[in-house]
Amino acid sequence: MTPLSASQDISRPTALRADAEAQAASLPALLARADHLAGAVLLGDHGRRRAGMGDDFWQYRPAQTGDSKRLIDHRRSARGDTEFVREREWQIAQSVMLWVDQGASMRFASTKDLAQKADRARLLGLAVAILLVRGGERVGLTGTALPPRRGNAQILRLAEMFTTDAAEDYAPPEHRAMIPSARALFISDFMGDVAEVKLALTKAADRGVRGVLMHVLDPSEEAFPFRGRTIFESVGGSLSHETLKANDLRDRYLDRLAARKSELQKLCALTGWQYGLHHTDASAQSALLWLYRALDTGGMR
Repeated sequence: MTPLSASQDISRPTALRADAEAQAASLPALLARADHLAGAVLLGDHGRRRAGMGDDFWQYRPAQTGDSKRLIDHRRSARGDTEFVREREWQIAQSVMLWVDQGASMRFASTKDLAQKADRARLLGLAVAILLVRGGERVGLTGTALPPRRGNAQILRLAEMFTTDAAEDYAPPEHRAMIPSARALFISDFMGDVAEVKLALTKAADRGVRGVLMHVLDPSEEAFPFRGRTIFESVGGSLSHETLKANDLRDRYLDRLAARKSELQKLCALTGWQYGLHHTDASAQSALLWLYRALDTGGMR
């Protein structure tokens, strides 16, 4: 390792401060965009139809062994020979855990007119969090850095966490401290080791956690429009490959991408999760609406 020179040592705090200021400056913009996007999704009743301690009537059902006598609705039961229990709607807030890929591979956009995958992932993750918090849910990050909580202060914490980039090219999903029977949302390009995704979803399934994988790709990653001499480099700089005939790689690349999608879809089917695909040239609003519905109704209960 080359030691730092005196000038490098002096400039390092300056560089750190500039980076911190750049991250801080991005917070209001990210919050404003996410709040605007969330506001475009019309919220009706939250509609969590589970029995529990709420006040809203849900349904009558026949009494079962073990039901307390105080739960029996005598007026409904008087209509026949069967005793009925009056169930109420579940009103206890759920915990929803987010993992938004901060790896360097996410900081890619094929043209200046397109959002980076990281930018779109953060926007969707924060907008989902805003909608869920407005619906009374607790939202946080997977792992131990930011446990699920309610309130606007939690949204600000999430935005702050989302503006931090990871150094590695491909960040593995964080799967520690999964809350039993909670819900989860993973947003990534899933270009890294699929074994890490498999481990995360398997651990989640073991704890009864259901969720959604949102696969975010740049359109060029689907089309592979490269021809002739091309140098492929990872965003983080750890990988590089030069070829004189990039078009010769197209079919193999597309086959591998299709295999990766298929593997993720099968993994979701096995663990009770849902798989969604989003391209950065598509509408963020349509992606958010799909995500919110998937988390709210898509077999998560």
